[in-house]
Amino acid sequence: MASTLKTILFFSIFTVFFLSRVSPKPHPLDSLTPSEFLLVRAIVNQSYPTFTHKLSFQYVGLEEPDKQVVKSWLSEPSSQPPPRQALVILRLNQQTRELIVDLSIRSVVSDKLYSGFGYSTVTTEDQEAAVDLALKHGPFLASIRRRGINISEIACFSQTIGWYGQMKTNRQLQVKCYYLDGTVNSYLRPIGGITIVADIEQMKISKYVDRAVIPLPKAEGTDYRASMITLPFGPHFNAAPPKPPGQTGFKLDVNVVSWANWKFHLAFDARVGPVISLASIYDAEKKTYRQVMYRSYISELFVPYQDPTEGWYRTTIFDSGEYGLGNYVVPLEPLNDCPSGAVFVDVYYAASDSKPVQVPDAMCIFERHSGDVMWRHSDVKREITETRPDISIVVRMVATAGNYDYILDWEFKPSGSIKFLIGLTGVLQVKAVPYTNTDQIEEEVYGTLVAGNTIGVSHDHFLTYHLDLDIDGDANSFVKTHLIRKRVKDENIPRKSYWNVEHEIAKTESDAKIQIGLNPPELLVVNPNKETKFGNNVGYRLVPGSTARPLLAIDDFPQIRAAFTNNNVWVTPYNKSEKWAGGRFVDRSRGDDTLAVWTKKNRRIKNKDIVMWYTVGFHHVPCQEDFPVMPTLSVGFELKPTNFFEYNPVLKTVPPQHLSWPNCTK
Repeated sequence: MASTLKTILFFSIFTVFFLSRVSPKPHPLDSLTPSEFLLVRAIVNQSYPTFTHKLSFQYVGLEEPDKQVVKSWLSEPSSQPPPRQALVILRLNQQTRELIVDLSIRSVVSDKLYSGFGYSTVTTEDQEAAVDLALKHGPFLASIRRRGINISEIACFSQTIGWYGQMKTNRQLQVKCYYLDGTVNSYLRPIGGITIVADIEQMKISKYVDRAVIPLPKAEGTDYRASMITLPFGPHFNAAPPKPPGQTGFKLDVNVVSWANWKFHLAFDARVGPVISLASIYDAEKKTYRQVMYRSYISELFVPYQDPTEGWYRTTIFDSGEYGLGNYVVPLEPLNDCPSGAVFVDVYYAASDSKPVQVPDAMCIFERHSGDVMWRHSDVKREITETRPDISIVVRMVATAGNYDYILDWEFKPSGSIKFLIGLTGVLQVKAVPYTNTDQIEEEVYGTLVAGNTIGVSHDHFLTYHLDLDIDGDANSFVKTHLIRKRVKDENIPRKSYWNVEHEIAKTESDAKIQIGLNPPELLVVNPNKETKFGNNVGYRLVPGSTARPLLAIDDFPQIRAAFTNNNVWVTPYNKSEKWAGGRFVDRSRGDDTLAVWTKKNRRIKNKDIVMWYTVGFHHVPCQEDFPVMPTLSVGFELKPTNFFEYNPVLKTVPPQHLSWPNCTK
């Protein structure tokens, strides 16, 4: 057996070695490739042979090189790139291990047993095991017979269960089941009144309660397929005119995107999804590319449901840390998800055996002609009008997190702005109730009656972005610009008041904890060592979007774990290990390794290499228009140049040559 294993490992490593020799050298921030996933698998299996160990790869991703190492290589890209390494989190014999695998020397260079609280992301196999346990559980089958429904028409899904003060926790998942029978919508006919919790280490049902038989919501009106829609139809639209084949407007050189005056690197990670790095903008006056953003991604996505009853109180989801936002990625549909002219990119992540899983057309890149105006001015007296259309480039991914679909956009504008947009659509998570009209409700139902016997449960969405800005270099400061109302002191002036600005430079992490209220300061990251010719520090300003904050009590267990949402903005000194706002091991975590904990050190951030963390938050009170599929709700925020350029960077934009317009006099 051992001899056979060594032979297999030799040929696996030889194959990967051969592929690596004929492939171009990867960029230091490139995602791991399929051959690298296989190499990781071979190296780890050499240390922990699967025939003697119960082994599961919970996470495999790039162990990014130190920032200064990357920047040193960028200054001389023809030199040898830094070694390719992988961060591997294993579940091995019911223990968690963290490994660093060096792919250049084909060896495990670090192997640590994790003995803290919490567990890594759950795998597809974990989730399927929990469902399988539920579907074979005798009391559950009896409950199904009691309800008079067909077991073959049942679809079950597993969810994490959180932490509620227990001294000791096991890896457990709750299982929620739905009845199909007449619909393909998997989430709108919940089988209510049942609690199922499965222990996926001991492989047994650890809790089962059948509280009551609750009427099933009807299947009628839940289908969303175009082929099944009946009269009356909604509005009809004309398709957008197609672009000529091959006309994209940008250049994609392996993983580096160049468009107009922007250049950035695009990668993918199983835990966070798209990763945008090394974003720089060309300054025509200075005749050089200038640094703006070293690295950005969605660090965590927290979705707490607001039903505190048995069967629901556990539903407080950390999509990135508990499941992996990138693991939710789905293929995009040309012309519907992405417009004509889009370029599609495949991505790969590691399955629980570290074999690569390919998702075709997972991200798209396209030039957006929004119909908005970049800038304009009319001088009526002189009969002068100058106007420019707004054009941008967009990177898009869709993550389908069970019932919810998140449309995630990074949009770069020639003005220097970067917009981060989130579109929420998909299907509500609903609860079965005995009510068919609001007149019948005489108790708290924790949501909205959106259909017969169907409550859309109220919930929140908090997306925390990791934004490592390098404005013209590493050494940056965080500035709060307060708008202060003042009284007019000159008695000869009839005005009584005005406002002016006062600048406050944050010296430590505590100074940079911001809860955005009714009169928020303007928030900037500036380079205190670089000035415009008029003496202003170059910088970028955060333009907030939806800024809802948590309404849970700060001592509530889900909020202890999600304390990184207590502020809209945090600023920390750069630390390569501080990547994930909810901590490295989020499933059943206790909140002892979060952004909120890191910042208690109150480190200095003035004129340092700093990272800004921004949380987009909003409360969702469901309504009937959200049923059976939600129209997309879009939120986001923007990073905008502020005294970064000497003047409007798109002033000299050449007007595009337009085709003649049949009903326009010009």
